Amino acid sequence: MVSIILGATDLDLTTIWQALFAFDGSPQHLIIRTVRLLRAFITLMVGATLAVAGALMQGLTRNPLADPSILGISAGAALAVVAATFFWGSVSAQVYPWVAFAGAAIAAISVYSLGSLGRREATPLKLVLAGAVLSYLLSALTTGILILNQRTLDDVRFWLAGSVASGDLTGFWQVLPYMLIGLGVAFSIGKQITALTLGEDVAKGLGLQTEWLKAIIAGVVVLLAGSAVALAGPIGFVGLVIPHIVRFWVGVDYRWILPYAAVWGAILLLFADLVARLVIKPQELPVGVMMALVGTPFFLYLARKVKQ
Repeated sequence: MVSIILGATDLDLTTIWQALFAFDGSPQHLIIRTVRLLRAFITLMVGATLAVAGALMQGLTRNPLADPSILGISAGAALAVVAATFFWGSVSAQVYPWVAFAGAAIAAISVYSLGSLGRREATPLKLVLAGAVLSYLLSALTTGILILNQRTLDDVRFWLAGSVASGDLTGFWQVLPYMLIGLGVAFSIGKQITALTLGEDVAKGLGLQTEWLKAIIAGVVVLLAGSAVALAGPIGFVGLVIPHIVRFWVGVDYRWILPYAAVWGAILLLFADLVARLVIKPQELPVGVMMALVGTPFFLYLARKVKQ
């Protein structure tokens, strides 16, 4: 409700109630129905999906630094969307999610392949290094495409910084089923993920088919991260920060971690978006910038803790 009330134009609860149940077509009612409500729902869903994707990645890799943005998955989805816009001009709302999914999947496979090179398996440190290198490469390619085409830059500049302001109702309804499917599957395999975090040998001893489980988790991560990027651009650090905060409260059982991560991821991103709208009012910052300000110190703290 606070997110709907506050913004470039401040509203009140009475106006919101009238806009919902006694709509009269006034500018304030239009702002609430077509802008603020939609923006709030988009922010809630993107925050939930990114937080759950981060928790799944940390459980899958047993890497406390795992996150869709740090391991290059968000950068891969963003490059795919920018490249599609560059080559095909306008991309329909039906195609955008699939383009983002393809980019996220290719990036995930590439990071794991790079992290698996050498004699040892894909350790947490190798995955983070591979993800950082690939993120820089994908970001450079994205920048190169934008430099070549000014129109593409104008179309996606704000979106690339991570923004929920440009979401539309058609795109939201197009992506929402993928988000709900990904969240549903994630919540249903929480017990199996908990067993996997104890070690692959332990999980196999409990009768789990670990290869299938890993494939399902990876597919859900691509589905969630790709959906979030298609809707709001590459927003970082939600999937890094929230799982650690949630574990402090509920422990290591993923049957609790995942639903709590969804709730608190939604709250964190909604709060970040609210601050981004108010800090330089009446203008606004992309919410991705606000999350970077919060997430970068947290990442440095975690990196130092893991190293110790």
